[in-house]
Amino acid sequence: MNRLNVAIVLAAGEGTRMKSATPKVLHTIAGKTIINHVLEAIEPLSAEYLRVVVGAHREAVENHVHEISPAASTIFQAERNGTGHAVQIALEGLSATGTVLILAGDTPLITSDTLVDFYAAHLEGQNDVSVLTALLPDPFGYGRILRDESGALAGIVEERDADEDEQLIEEVNTGIYLFDLDALRNAISQITTDNSQGELYLTDVISLIHVSGGSTAAILTTDYTETLGINDRGQLAEAWAIMRDRINEFHMQSGVAIVDPTTTWIDASVTIEADATIYPGTALLGETHISTCAIIGPRSTLTDVRVGAGASVIESNCAGSDIGAGVKVGPYSFLRAGTVLGDNSKAGAFVEIKNSTVGEGSKVPHLSYVGDATIGKGTNIGAATIFVNYDGVTKNRIEIGDQVRIGSDTMLVAPISVGDGAYTAAGSVITEDVPAGSMGVARARQRNILGWVLRKRSGTKSAEVALRAGASESAPQKENGEQA
Repeated sequence: MNRLNVAIVLAAGEGTRMKSATPKVLHTIAGKTIINHVLEAIEPLSAEYLRVVVGAHREAVENHVHEISPAASTIFQAERNGTGHAVQIALEGLSATGTVLILAGDTPLITSDTLVDFYAAHLEGQNDVSVLTALLPDPFGYGRILRDESGALAGIVEERDADEDEQLIEEVNTGIYLFDLDALRNAISQITTDNSQGELYLTDVISLIHVSGGSTAAILTTDYTETLGINDRGQLAEAWAIMRDRINEFHMQSGVAIVDPTTTWIDASVTIEADATIYPGTALLGETHISTCAIIGPRSTLTDVRVGAGASVIESNCAGSDIGAGVKVGPYSFLRAGTVLGDNSKAGAFVEIKNSTVGEGSKVPHLSYVGDATIGKGTNIGAATIFVNYDGVTKNRIEIGDQVRIGSDTMLVAPISVGDGAYTAAGSVITEDVPAGSMGVARARQRNILGWVLRKRSGTKSAEVALRAGASESAPQKENGEQA
């Protein structure tokens, strides 16, 4: 198949029905902007020239287009005078010949396969113009396809200009066209604003080419959902759902078990290996990668996370993290950016880890915060341990060695290190280094004030049961007169 000569993407609309400060084409679906999906669909056609017509929110749209598609040129449509006008300015100064693809920038569901097939049919038919058409359940708002007595494409009438009979036509214009450039240039110079909108319609070019004896064709798509455009939040949500189903179906056909596809949301950039299992209520976002036999969910959100083979992440939120093979995360864990969990380690219930490395086989089982730390192999961090990494000005690191046992409710105040094989006593506040093989103890000695409840809380249920247990109001006296 010949290389496409020119592609023109129309993205100048105001998008007022979105009721958003964000330009319509910059809203996202499955982790990519609407226009990003469109430009990616065009890529396999290898267009020699790619032009994107921008208008509203010019700077934001231009910057994004240049970021995701450096080869694209942007054309500014200062006055939005219709699709015909947008194509006119896109063709200015363009000396190319051959075939041009024109489509809207708000059709993110269109696929490369459909565009490639459309282009192949256009070339095979040696058409001057081909229009991709669809049969919609509800064609309201779309231009209708007009055919002559032989069934050939005769023109397109917009909804606003269609009479009652024309509005009954079910075949609609998707806004995706292929033109011979010479035929397009000749016809587009003849269009007028004689219509209900007072604009230059690109669709008027079709009838002009047909009347002049040019070859025109309407090519029906087999999947109308690919051609759906987005004008408001409801249509955006519909496109999200269609894309979700498409992505999930791809992964399931590739060997991934998705227990409930309707509640599983996976970005287009996510990769998942066969035999992974995704439970309901899970979102996999960004550049996340899930390895074979991993279990994710239920109700987990992973953003830019790598999960090793056989690991499990249950009811947790993780971002910017690397989870090794056989690791157990959750439930209710919060892994923040920079977290690295070595193979067969654990981040258990109500654990938060940030910018830290947990060594192979080490465990942070529950109710702990680990920040800015390195933990060696085979170490256990007791319940309710806090890594006190922030002194109010700077973040400081804590180094924990191999086979260390941190007692429950320990406060590790950075910067410190705990050597290999060392212990800390439960309830300690560790402010100094603990040498290898040592026990770090940092807590006040306990003293009991006998009879306190009976004296200070008399009449309470606590006092009642204390009396029954043999407690006395008076406490034994030490030699210096103080109560023990």
